[in-house]
Amino acid sequence: MVRRPQLLTLALLTVPLAACTAPLTVEPAPYAADPDCARIMLAVPDVVGGLEYRETTSQATASWGEEFPLVMRCGVEPPGPTTEQCIAVETSSGTVDWLVIDEDTRWRTVTFGRSPAVELLVPKERAQDAIGDVLAEVSPAASRAPSNGLECR
Repeated sequence: MVRRPQLLTLALLTVPLAACTAPLTVEPAPYAADPDCARIMLAVPDVVGGLEYRETTSQATASWGEEFPLVMRCGVEPPGPTTEQCIAVETSSGTVDWLVIDEDTRWRTVTFGRSPAVELLVPKERAQDAIGDVLAEVSPAASRAPSNGLECR
């Protein structure tokens, strides 16, 4: 027989747990096990674009926000020379170059000139968040990847 105080305690403990958000399912990048990805992911900010950090299901991934989340993956294939739009973001630890690729439902940004490469997916619903501003917030973490010699031109 369960006494009322124990039921109340159980109910009070259950409510906060029910409010927790389930981790976002994210496919890991091919080179997610690269040791430099661990350094990058440990430096990601708690808030990006005004969105709170959200747990993910895979190594070397991060996300921010509930509806239309921003998703970061470390260990994507580093891009070679390209004609894609490239922007340079200045950080306190140096410049981070990003390719900005317009896809149907999102902007896909990938660090350029860094290995391992970092990808940040920005849903088009978040278009009000300037891509440059969001990249400026994650660039200090991305700058922890070593340079591979390529730069925006």
